[in-house]
Amino acid sequence: MLRRMYDWTVDKAESPHALFILAIIAFAESSFFPIPQEALMIPMIVAAPHRAWLVAGVALLASVAGAVLGYAIGYLFYDTVGIQLLEFYGKADRYEEFKALYTDHGVLAVAIGAITPFPFKVTTIVSGLLQMNFALFVIVCLLGRGFRFFLIAALLRRFGTPVRAFIERRLGLVTLLAFAVLIGGFVVLKYVV
Repeated sequence: MLRRMYDWTVDKAESPHALFILAIIAFAESSFFPIPQEALMIPMIVAAPHRAWLVAGVALLASVAGAVLGYAIGYLFYDTVGIQLLEFYGKADRYEEFKALYTDHGVLAVAIGAITPFPFKVTTIVSGLLQMNFALFVIVCLLGRGFRFFLIAALLRRFGTPVRAFIERRLGLVTLLAFAVLIGGFVVLKYVV
């Protein structure tokens, strides 16, 4: 089953709709959706390394557009939608910590949220709730997400063929390691942030 899912994703990576699907996922991930855009972005670049910059650019623009929605949720709809999303991600009870962090290091908080595995939607909602300067918020999102997505694109473009061969030979192991890293990252973030 894992092999079929992998083959399907790689097959869809060159479909005419792959960029559109990536844009939807990247947009949603920045404001409410739990699955990161890299789940589609990575196989898309591995399958078509010549499109790495295009894939990263689409992910960047859609992600920043979704970040604007997340900001709006925090700014306009925190009491109805925002609080529920933060509760879903286990961050609703940390308002005072976020407020102190944003007061002292708002730009750094957004940059860390944009680059690391910390749920970016939490960053965008809290940025709106605490009314961070909107223009500065957008600039930091562009720089942070741009760094993340274009770094992934550069690495996969440079090492894509060997990476793809390794993944195809050891798909089960790669999947297990990816899940372990993802879960480990969330555990570390829970205690650090």
